[in-house]
Amino acid sequence: MKRRTFLHLSTFGGLALPGLTLAGCIDKTPSMGEESTGISTFDLDETSIELLGQAMAEGRLSARAITEKYLARIREIDQGPNGLNAVIEVNPEALALADTLDRERANGNLRGPLHGIPVLIKDNIDTADKMMTTAGALALNGNIARQDAWVAARLRAAGAIILGKTNLSEWANFRSTRSSSGWSSRGGQTRNPYVLNRNTSGSSSGSAAGVSANLCVVAIGTETNGSVISPASICGIVGIKPTVGLVGRSGIIPISHTQDTAGPMARSVRDAAILLGALTGADPRDPATVASEGKTHPDYTVFLDPQGLKGARIGVDRSAFGFHEGVDRVMEKAMESMRAQGATLIDLERVYEGDTGNEEYQILLYEFKDGVNKYLAGVPDGVPVRSLREVIEYNLAHPEENLAWFGQEILIQAQEKGDLTTQEYLEALEKVHRLTREAGIDKVMAEQQLDAILAPAEGPGWTTDLVNGDRYISGGNGYGTAAMAGYPSITVPAGAVHGLPIGICLYGKAWTEPTLLKLAYAFEQASPSRLAPSFLQELEFGG
Repeated sequence: MKRRTFLHLSTFGGLALPGLTLAGCIDKTPSMGEESTGISTFDLDETSIELLGQAMAEGRLSARAITEKYLARIREIDQGPNGLNAVIEVNPEALALADTLDRERANGNLRGPLHGIPVLIKDNIDTADKMMTTAGALALNGNIARQDAWVAARLRAAGAIILGKTNLSEWANFRSTRSSSGWSSRGGQTRNPYVLNRNTSGSSSGSAAGVSANLCVVAIGTETNGSVISPASICGIVGIKPTVGLVGRSGIIPISHTQDTAGPMARSVRDAAILLGALTGADPRDPATVASEGKTHPDYTVFLDPQGLKGARIGVDRSAFGFHEGVDRVMEKAMESMRAQGATLIDLERVYEGDTGNEEYQILLYEFKDGVNKYLAGVPDGVPVRSLREVIEYNLAHPEENLAWFGQEILIQAQEKGDLTTQEYLEALEKVHRLTREAGIDKVMAEQQLDAILAPAEGPGWTTDLVNGDRYISGGNGYGTAAMAGYPSITVPAGAVHGLPIGICLYGKAWTEPTLLKLAYAFEQASPSRLAPSFLQELEFGG
């Protein structure tokens, strides 16, 4: 199922699409021969967790100074009527947190590689602080969580500074079939930092754009089906969708308890691996994490091997090719690089037989109603809604803010569903898991003795269109198969089409994050393809 989202032009004071302008855009070398829009240079541009850690260790920077620089960067290019709109809310306590971590460092108390590192997190992740958690919905205004989500608590324990929350496709893109990705009624439209009138995809739109535009070092997204992998690919960064159960989901506004997971988003495989290691463990409020016992690693960087492709056997899902000749060219070049590094590539006609699209959609409708009702039952007093039915009613009562561009038919369909004992739900879940797991990924990988499966992560970013919604052109995505199975996937930049980033997607069996990271890192080292964004107003085509 494709990820959809939305956009609200009135939020931006009459902004016109296409032909966006970004006041003060960054002074960068333009990609693919295009003209740069030009703005001030950012001195933490394209930096890493390791480099910032070294600077703090040597006394050249402090956590406060780093945080101040990122907050200034957000004010300069993200906020305001012509900004990227990736950050929905800045943490008012960020500098105080940085000061505390600087004192700890001065006293010799280091929590790990994330100590003093600013991180942005998606606005469907609870934080027990002064920030709201709304999934981008005005219906959840005032939702100040009583308890940190597992992910937020793990970040704090690791010494990370939660710098703010990122905009997203409202309700994680589970509201309308004709939405514009990256739009929420609370946050408006997130813009693609490569070409501003193009889409970021979603639903982790702000996290992807924020990392790509250097508004932070790393960020957290969440995925049900493609919501980390797709925007990461389109925004030219690395994204990891872990095995369901590797990262606790408590305190995350849900869609699906069988498919949802949080995941790292970064500019490099190493940074994504560092972030992943901080998030794992048994979450007492998430029963799915029980299955991860003995399968987690506190440090995933130990699996990063520049020779990791040597001797690897990788299946190529050919059913995901052929939808765009430019994407195919990027993929063929990526495969040439893999072969040159010693990998054997085996063509697969497809990974599983059968159609699961309708069944997956039914599963998500049932699980969304169940999960959202449970979450909303626990929100604090003063939040306008406490059930899915009340969300629908709130939107109907405030149509100008919530329903101006598209409807809420998915919310309505979910509300009409029964509970999780309904036979339709149980049969759909059994079919999807059987076809994508034992008759799909597990089967083909065993038969072909594969280490992973390769597919295009996504096509190039499309022009944002409020009237018609998203225009996905990909014929098939590896991330969808992995998502339905609850299995891991990773995307790494591999090239570009007309300056718009394209990533590869590697996925595999449950709990194979170490293997995927090893392969992804080796590819990244052999074929570095991360393009810094140029903040073009629009693509220019010769006549």
